[in-house]
Amino acid sequence: MIIEITVPQLPESVTDATLVAWHKKPGDAVSRDENLVDLETDKVVLEVPAPVSGTLTEVRVGNGTTVTAGDILAILEEGDVAVVEPTVTTEQEPVSVQTEQAVSDTAKMSPAVRRLLDEYDLDVTLIVGSGKDGRIIKSDVLTYLESHGQENVTPGDPVPELDVALSGVRNEQRVPMSRLRVRIAERMVEAQHTAAMLTTFNEVDLTRVISLRKRYKASFEKAHGVRLGFMSFFAKAAVEALSKFPTVNASIEDNDIIYHDYVDIGVAVSSERGLMVPVLRSVEHMSFADIEKGIDVYAAKVREGTISMDDLTGGTFTITNGGVFGSMLSTPILNPPQSAILGMHAIQERPIVIDGEITARPMMYLALTYDHRIIDGREAVQFLVSIKESLEDPGRLLLQV
Repeated sequence: MIIEITVPQLPESVTDATLVAWHKKPGDAVSRDENLVDLETDKVVLEVPAPVSGTLTEVRVGNGTTVTAGDILAILEEGDVAVVEPTVTTEQEPVSVQTEQAVSDTAKMSPAVRRLLDEYDLDVTLIVGSGKDGRIIKSDVLTYLESHGQENVTPGDPVPELDVALSGVRNEQRVPMSRLRVRIAERMVEAQHTAAMLTTFNEVDLTRVISLRKRYKASFEKAHGVRLGFMSFFAKAAVEALSKFPTVNASIEDNDIIYHDYVDIGVAVSSERGLMVPVLRSVEHMSFADIEKGIDVYAAKVREGTISMDDLTGGTFTITNGGVFGSMLSTPILNPPQSAILGMHAIQERPIVIDGEITARPMMYLALTYDHRIIDGREAVQFLVSIKESLEDPGRLLLQV
């Protein structure tokens, strides 16, 4: 039976995708549910599995082609997949076992990892995995390439040989932006063109938060199986502030203001493909542990390339932490259609005056970028003051005052 392999139904609001990598070629035998090809949308990589076992007889769309839902990608002839039993001697047995394990491991890899392995024709058995249960992740492949004389490797780039790299030859190369990078650029320009963005700043003394984390860090992790980070404090402080200033949690649609009685917070996560903003839903009902667990799950999905469109859709407010990269101060850009974004920065000990005495305290600059079309300066400043007050006296987060 001849079966057409087509582009699956794309996520809502996504009109097309780019075919980035075939994992099979004409004539290859495939098993049911085995991934045939990767499609990249604006934010995620979609896998197209084989609906049945058989032989891939024809590939109709090449790498780099833009496709839409329903387009025919390839032709698959259904049938039993012939399994060739290897001739195994005593000396060859370990190799056979290793090969079977490599095939099993490859099936568990993210599309980004498999694409690198295919692109550079790498032997998966030579790469040591640092992921969960020894799983190979993208950084493992890049580390292997660098350690074998292939430096500055990024997906899609040619690999420079050592003799060329050391020869002093100056070259240029033109590399198309990924769909994610193109979409990020579009949204940044859209935000600048449509919103009246303004940023207000404040600073927060994190002495009490740091002390609280240090005091309960071990017991929190033992009780909940997750580390107590700073983001949960900031998320809970944001929930309290948003309840006092609901316009900061609102959005504009045509000439209407849409108010939300829930708080869905987007947490900006940096990845090798670019910035992604997975969304924690109904944070007003989440505990500190729930928030930390949710962030851990999303961070793992981003690293492994398994983040879905649903994970990235929606959000009423965003928190971004440039401090993890050493940023002291910045003006974050809105994430449309949201009306505000909170920027965290590096914690540094600075001299401040308390009760007439100069003392060193762990300080962080905060930045709130907001849409001045619906949020007044007074609201923005008071919102940021509320964040500051909650963090400087964490007891407020428990008493909701």
